[in-house]
Amino acid sequence: MTIREQFEQEEHERLSPYATYSDRSRGRERPEEESDIRTVFQRDRDRIIHSKSFRRLKHKTQVFLSPYGDHYRTRLTHTLEVSQLARTIAKAIRANEDLTEAIALGHDIGHTPFGHAGERALSKASGRPFLHSEQSARVVERLEKNGKGLNLTWEVRDGFRNHRTSAKPATLEGDIVRVCDKIAYINHDIDDGIRAGLLTEGLLPVECTEVLGHNTRDRINTIILDTVAETMGKERVTMSEPVCTALLGLRRFMFEELYMNPLAKGEEGKAEEIVAMLYHHYMDCPEELPSEYLRMMDEGEPKDVIVCDYIAGMTDNYAILKFQELFLPKSWSGI
Repeated sequence: MTIREQFEQEEHERLSPYATYSDRSRGRERPEEESDIRTVFQRDRDRIIHSKSFRRLKHKTQVFLSPYGDHYRTRLTHTLEVSQLARTIAKAIRANEDLTEAIALGHDIGHTPFGHAGERALSKASGRPFLHSEQSARVVERLEKNGKGLNLTWEVRDGFRNHRTSAKPATLEGDIVRVCDKIAYINHDIDDGIRAGLLTEGLLPVECTEVLGHNTRDRINTIILDTVAETMGKERVTMSEPVCTALLGLRRFMFEELYMNPLAKGEEGKAEEIVAMLYHHYMDCPEELPSEYLRMMDEGEPKDVIVCDYIAGMTDNYAILKFQELFLPKSWSGI
């Protein structure tokens, strides 16, 4: 018996009947020889961590565009925080921690530069909805490894596609990530908002803080403990009514006071314009796209999809650099 087979056997002995067992995965698009050491979900997690798209998350916006200061969240630190919360819940309720971690680590790898501002700009420019959840799946199915993709399991890709609030993942592990994404961004964005001087603890709705707590640590602890207690022995993630109501109340407050705050979002119009101008430029001049994107167009991929792929993969800094190269005058060199 290989080490992988021992792990798979242990899952059947240890995990909840509602968990997803590694040896019962619906598999990959392209069959592969199994590892002697790692389960399929462990391999998926490792492939995501070693991907270029994952590394680029460190230079993509979470809430604040190009903030001064090293302690504000980026898309990468958000991803790691989601992973940590999701693994905590998965372990406590005996879900598959490896699958949970793989979904959490890759759920945002399709995000655009400049966060949701970039997503809105691509949707408007292309005339069709651009969803980072769908793009995360496309990255691992088509874009990584020069068009070969990462060949991840069906369960991981389903978790990517369905981590939005209104979605319904096929697995308990995907549902854990869907909920933990909200737990993470609401609480950690409060922390960043306070750091930026745009929020204070005193401004938070008292009916929410009285239930959840009066600092980030206490709020997250309350929500996680409640979620574990309410979800134990169930096939979907749930919270008690008071905690769920308080969390949704904080979410509404954050949209009103931070996510739509002109002081926090004052530069987003410029970011959207950068993305829109890049989109229209590459639609007019597709020959300037990198060779791997041109090859996918030659293989029949629609031009507008490929242009969105290229721009969505950019970091904030790279998008600004390409904008400067294409649209700002260069100093005369005298040559």
